[in-house]
Amino acid sequence: MRVFITGATGFIGEAVSVALARAGHEVAGLVRAAEKGRRLAAREVTPVVGSMQEPASYFSAAAGAEVLIHCAVEYSASSWQLDRLSIETLLAAARDSGLPRLIVYTSGVWVYGDTGGRLVDEASPLDPPAFVAPRASHEQLVLAAGSRTVRCVVARPGCVYGGRGGLTGAWFSAAAAGRAVPVIGDGSARWAMVHVEDLADAYLRIAESSLAGEVLNVTDRSRFTVRECAVAAHRVAGGDGAIAEVPLEAALAEHGPMAAALAFDQHVDSRKAVRLLGWQPRHAGFTDGASRYFTAWRAAQPANAVAQI
Repeated sequence: MRVFITGATGFIGEAVSVALARAGHEVAGLVRAAEKGRRLAAREVTPVVGSMQEPASYFSAAAGAEVLIHCAVEYSASSWQLDRLSIETLLAAARDSGLPRLIVYTSGVWVYGDTGGRLVDEASPLDPPAFVAPRASHEQLVLAAGSRTVRCVVARPGCVYGGRGGLTGAWFSAAAAGRAVPVIGDGSARWAMVHVEDLADAYLRIAESSLAGEVLNVTDRSRFTVRECAVAAHRVAGGDGAIAEVPLEAALAEHGPMAAALAFDQHVDSRKAVRLLGWQPRHAGFTDGASRYFTAWRAAQPANAVAQI
């Protein structure tokens, strides 16, 4: 199949692009600069130089694809306007082709809010924090666009780890610099998590499926607390497991509204993806593989950054 992916050099987007290319699909990925595109080209993904701000820069590439996957995210003052613009552009490209198309939109489990450890699934009500509140309406925009020729699927990944790091990279960065790893609150919360390669496998299965109008959680079965993960990150970086508890108010002041989501205690059910896709996470959780994930994160750092650690 021909596949087009936004955010193809991002943490999730690159893994998805490579997984699809490895499976034999013809993959094109949106990149902001030719320099970033060279890394994709080396992985057999065709770079399309353009930007979310300029839909015309990638419209024709999207229109020529059978599967259109939106993985891009830009955390800025205009992030949600750009997200909506990208969705509308991909939908227009799919409709204009007049041929069967699949749109996959990347949302996230933060739309459930803090579940307090209560298990939630795709039928559970949403309670998104302000930081990601527009995602709920964007999910509905995508799902409502389904038609005779356009199929739409929403993926809700958990907090992604492995490879070059994602959110867990901040733990390694602090630990490698000899600092205690900061956790919001007392660290007793549990994140819903998923390894980046397991997530990429889920996207591959979605792309190759006949699903339409579905929302799918994508999380592993691990239930480690944030404290346990942070302690493991510190130890594999050569430390003694030191963590620093940061009050939520202080975290909000320093990091903005994202801190509220990082304090969530979530338990998210992904059995629907198992049932409909045959998907099974192959990684047992962050803590069990922390040493391997630290090695991968460190290897992915620029040479000058590693020298400063």
